[in-house]
Amino acid sequence: MSSEINETQTGRSRGETLRRSLRRFLWIAGVVLVVALGAFVYVRYYFVFGSGVKAGTLNYVVKKGYVFKTYEGALIMEGFRTAGQGSLQSNQFVFSVDDANLADSLMRMSGRHVELKYNEYLGALPWRGYSNFIVEEILSVK
Repeated sequence: MSSEINETQTGRSRGETLRRSLRRFLWIAGVVLVVALGAFVYVRYYFVFGSGVKAGTLNYVVKKGYVFKTYEGALIMEGFRTAGQGSLQSNQFVFSVDDANLADSLMRMSGRHVELKYNEYLGALPWRGYSNFIVEEILSVK
């Protein structure tokens, strides 16, 4: 009778050990998944991929959107680029502005030659704007 009790206790302890191991594995896998997802979101939407300066004639800056009202604009840069032979296309820089004061200043400069400092992100967020290019500062106005 004591051998039957030992066998059932051994079976229970194996089952409990297996459950503990599985629970620990799932917990570690969940933590790794959350960290990996957080790293992906950071790199895709918050990591500054590039930054620079664009100069040209400011075409427009507008506030638009259905849910998130964002400031969107376009800058027409000097020169032409061709998509194919025999065609001309203006070189246009489409951007978003996340600072309301900066956007208001840009709205009053439509038609002027401006230099804009921008940051480029890998993905666009709905509350930041439609473009991957976010204007940070006005460097000069002519």
